[in-house]
Amino acid sequence: MRVGVPKEIKNHEYRVGLTPASVAELSRAGHEVVVETRAGGGIDFEDQAYVNAGARIVGTAAEVFAQSDMIVKVKEPQPAEVAMLEARHTLFTYLHLAADKPQAEGLMKSGATCIAYETVTANDHSLPLLKPMSEVAGRMSVQVGAHYLEKEQGGRGVLLGGVPGVAPAKVAILGGGISGVNAAQMAVGMRADVTIYDINNARLAELDMFFSSQIKTQYASAAAIATAVRDAHLVIGAVLVPGAAAPKLVTREMLKTMKRGSVLVDIAIDQGGCFETSRATTHDDPVFVEEGVIHYCVANMPGAVARTSAFALNNATLPFVLKLASLGADAAMAADAHLANGLNVSGGKIRHAAVAQALNLPLN
Repeated sequence: MRVGVPKEIKNHEYRVGLTPASVAELSRAGHEVVVETRAGGGIDFEDQAYVNAGARIVGTAAEVFAQSDMIVKVKEPQPAEVAMLEARHTLFTYLHLAADKPQAEGLMKSGATCIAYETVTANDHSLPLLKPMSEVAGRMSVQVGAHYLEKEQGGRGVLLGGVPGVAPAKVAILGGGISGVNAAQMAVGMRADVTIYDINNARLAELDMFFSSQIKTQYASAAAIATAVRDAHLVIGAVLVPGAAAPKLVTREMLKTMKRGSVLVDIAIDQGGCFETSRATTHDDPVFVEEGVIHYCVANMPGAVARTSAFALNNATLPFVLKLASLGADAAMAADAHLANGLNVSGGKIRHAAVAQALNLPLN
């Protein structure tokens, strides 16, 4: 199969769909790989490294799309990229369609087979291709939260871990999944006062055992969340409903009770965000203030640590890329029900139930 890797064009996105090591694996398996020049340049993967791995370098994204059967990316295709997709293409990337109806309609119009990293499953019902970026985003959320709590950033002027004689900051983490756990690990490491909120009692018990006395856990009732938001210095939104829009857990009225200069970090922004006041931001302009509270809602957080993220993502995606390239999309999905769960759009139709429901479009 001819596999294409265009340069990412989303704001400050330096990750790349395939590293040179991944290209070498595809080449060794007999596949042809076409890479847009400088596709990995932002993280020091020069064109020559791709050539040495067996790839062919072309000058433009248009050439990549024209010469490839499968397109492997990181972020959702931007409008210019959607316009280059054809029915013969398989697109394998993050899509996050539940919060992006225009993209979904564009992909439907293209006729392409579009498989989303974030809805591919594993035997234990986890999301193996979302996991590495959830780990990165969870860890980053505490870094950026601590930064924006600094007074010169407009924050409250609070040190996350406090000092002897001064209490640490209170961190509320909404969601006890991969992102939430990684956020908690970082916050605990910085000696903050951490509470994780979740609606799964079994998960809360697991987290209680895992962290022991290092954190607190609480059932995520509306009343508990309201109290958490009122008291916290940093609130991290880490909820996930696979394929669907994130639930709005924090209302504007709750926000009004927060301390001025407190910080919200919305990891769920790719799926529409879990705070009523959230709107997607970019690395160029990452924060805004509502009701005196700083909101960090960057929709591609892991892009800030692009080299780490690219390696982590490729470790997870490569086995699926090899399967798709070797068997073709239809046969690969027929052979692997977990990969088939990644199918969001094909033949001009929505194929994933949660996406169809979120977008109010028919499921086929």
